[in-house]
Amino acid sequence: MPADRFVKQLNAQIGNELASHNQYLACAVYYDALTMPQMAAFFYRQAAEERDHALMMVQYLLDTDAKVEIPPVEGIANDFADVVAPVALALEQERRVTDQINELYKIAREDVDFASEQFMAWFIREQVEEVATMSDLLNVVTRNHDDVEQIEVYVARETRSESADPTAPAIAGA
Repeated sequence: MPADRFVKQLNAQIGNELASHNQYLACAVYYDALTMPQMAAFFYRQAAEERDHALMMVQYLLDTDAKVEIPPVEGIANDFADVVAPVALALEQERRVTDQINELYKIAREDVDFASEQFMAWFIREQVEEVATMSDLLNVVTRNHDDVEQIEVYVARETRSESADPTAPAIAGA
């Protein structure tokens, strides 16, 4: 069974991942309403990915006979000033999640919880990718904020759905 401190923090992280899911869903709806189908699809995929991350954490806790507690999810932003704002928010969110994931890894290491440390290693790699993707996207939307067609072309070209990662943790319910 994982260390108690890790279990408590991982349960909190499940809530963080679900909050990210909801925030990305709000971003997707914003872009959908602007008839930006590529940006909307990108954020719908991101929302699903964050939900999957939460369910990976749920499955890990279930697999290790730890108690799962789904925490309440905090409010999200639904209104954005322009096409840049949701991406800027997403990058800030990914940086915050990176700090949270790193803290979980640190807790596992400090508590000599090897299984949990190994479990979190995948998420650390994932966060490097997430921050890089959002950082690049923010550069593009900032540069092209008055030309949404160029943003759509970039997203269609550069952010294709990836095939399933065989090294990813199991997703609860999948």
